[in-house]
Amino acid sequence: MDAGNTSMSTLASQICNQIASIFAKPTSPYPPTLDLLVIELSTIASQKGRVFLYAAGRGGLMLKALCMRLFHLGLSAHFVFDLTTPPITSNDLLIASSGSGGSSSVEAICSLARSHGARVLLLTAQPEKGRIVKHANVVAYVPAQTMADDQANAGDGRSRALLPMGSAYEGALFVLFEMLVFKLGEVLGENPEAVRARHTNLE
Repeated sequence: MDAGNTSMSTLASQICNQIASIFAKPTSPYPPTLDLLVIELSTIASQKGRVFLYAAGRGGLMLKALCMRLFHLGLSAHFVFDLTTPPITSNDLLIASSGSGGSSSVEAICSLARSHGARVLLLTAQPEKGRIVKHANVVAYVPAQTMADDQANAGDGRSRALLPMGSAYEGALFVLFEMLVFKLGEVLGENPEAVRARHTNLE
C-alpha cells in the first residue's frame, strides 16, 4: 500500500472512529435514539400514517436520504417542500432535525405540523438549549458537535478539526439512519427483494 492510500485509510479510520464515539455517549434522560426512532416509525407504519421529514442544509441531505430509504421500506414518506408532498394530518409523523435546536425554518415547520395535529419528533444535539424542543412530542438526542459549539472546542484556533462545524452531527445522522433502516426492516418484515422492488427503474 502506498503512502497516499495509507493516509486515506488513516483519515477514514479517524473520521469513522470519531463518529462511532458519538454513539457511546449517554443520552439520559432522553431515550436511546435508535430505539426511539424504530418505535416511532414502526408505530406510524402500523397505523398506516405518513412520515414527513425536514431539515435545512447538510442535515437536510441526510434526511432526504432517509426519506428515500423509508419509501423503499414501504412507508409513505415525504420530504417537506417537495412538489408531491401532501398535507400533513393528525395521523402523521414529522421527523425534523436541527443540530443547534434553534433553526428558524425547522421551528416554523414543527410549529405548523403541531397545529395540524401531527406528531413531531425532533433530532438535535442541543435538547436543553434549543427553542424548537417546545414544539416536539418527542426528542431524539444525538450528542455530537455542531456549529453551535465547534468554536468553543477549537482550542487555540490554529488547529484544523477533522470534522468541522456540524460535520460530526451530520455524519452521525447518516450512520444513525443506516442503523435505523437495518433495524426497521427487521421489525417491518421487509426482505431485500421487496425493498429493491420499490427502487426507481427510471434511471
